[in-house]
Amino acid sequence: MGIGAIILVAALVFGFCFLVDKGFQKLFRNQAEHMSGKAVRLSKRYAAFGIIIAVLGLAAVLFGGAEGWPLQAGGGVLILMGIGLVLYYMSYGIFYDTDSFIFMSSGKKGIKYYYRDIQNQQLYNNQGHILIELYMSDGRAVQVQSSMEGAYDFMDHAYGAWLR
Repeated sequence: MGIGAIILVAALVFGFCFLVDKGFQKLFRNQAEHMSGKAVRLSKRYAAFGIIIAVLGLAAVLFGGAEGWPLQAGGGVLILMGIGLVLYYMSYGIFYDTDSFIFMSSGKKGIKYYYRDIQNQQLYNNQGHILIELYMSDGRAVQVQSSMEGAYDFMDHAYGAWLR
């Protein structure tokens, strides 16, 4: 019975996250860049690990009641960490089309840039992982990691559009 309860809680959490993600997209991502289908997103591992950590925390809170408050407090911390990872995955992204791109990061409103706003780029290599920083005309830097989904397609498109 305990395994069935864990599977039920996991299914409810996955379903809730799916519905929140779809609702988030419908409410806040309604510009042309969002609708183009071209995006740079974090690896889905962020969301998967966040959900797993939150479910483990929920299990610690629910089944650790007899053990005392330390297990419940630790479970609460795990739930917050899991929710934070899922929210970070859902809120970070670069959405682009032929003329411009929108850079969205956690806790901030999306900023629209045109490819002509790119002033400079810097590449960093750390043990096989490449970080590309695009320096924009307003002084901000947009960071793209090679491990992100769609990073190479975006950089090819941005470089070609920047040279035009």
